[in-house]
Amino acid sequence: MRVGFIQNNPVFGEIGYNLSKIEPSLSQYTVDLMVLPELFSTGYHFLNQKEALRFSEPIPEGQTTQTLIRICNKNHTSIIAGIAEQDENRSYNSAVVIGPNGYLGKYRKIHLFGTEKNCFDPGNSPLKVFDIGSARVGVMICFDWRFPETARTLALSGADLIAHPSNLVLPNCPQAIITRCLENRIFIVTANRVGTEKRTPSNSLNFIGQSQVVDPDGDILYRASETKEEIKIIEIDIGKSRNKSINSGDNLFTDRRPDLYRL
Repeated sequence: MRVGFIQNNPVFGEIGYNLSKIEPSLSQYTVDLMVLPELFSTGYHFLNQKEALRFSEPIPEGQTTQTLIRICNKNHTSIIAGIAEQDENRSYNSAVVIGPNGYLGKYRKIHLFGTEKNCFDPGNSPLKVFDIGSARVGVMICFDWRFPETARTLALSGADLIAHPSNLVLPNCPQAIITRCLENRIFIVTANRVGTEKRTPSNSLNFIGQSQVVDPDGDILYRASETKEEIKIIEIDIGKSRNKSINSGDNLFTDRRPDLYRL
């Protein structure tokens, strides 16, 4: 299976421009699954919910989702991408899941970070695994990584791979993802962005890049730079994530003791 990510630097609020910049990159690679960053077509730092609603789009009818559907159909590929979603008078930090035959579903971020709580409604639907044909894929968005229950729930639900659209500003995530992969024997593809957004004089956000593909043994198959836009495609053996044994006598899932856990 060929998986990849795009690490971009969007211009805030310029949806048409950001789409036109990224579309050629999505069209020139042969890949089974491409992961794009959180809020890749709008930029990240909304000032309030009114502004978030202004730039949000309905799913799947909106411009961004329809563009991705067309690309997936043309190139016989799957894309998971983070976008701002509008649902009547509510806004969500969401990700769309699209396959060669069209729209498959969406995920709404459940763990909002910082000022996102002033702009978005928290996700209100269960974590879900999507069948894209070549793999079963779960989705978490950015700060969801900090809650181990997210990745564990997706792994226990049968995910082979977790797509992780992100706009990371904290330094810990790239290394922590190694642990998430080891805990669950699962692949994780993190698509982060680069650049800086300074929407207010007192608050500048610097995005750390380092998009990566990590395998079930915690090996970093590729990690991008901290500052440059980048595209990377990696060939993986998805069967590796379906074997939860770490040796002949120990299995990460069958050896669990939920009868004694207190969550």
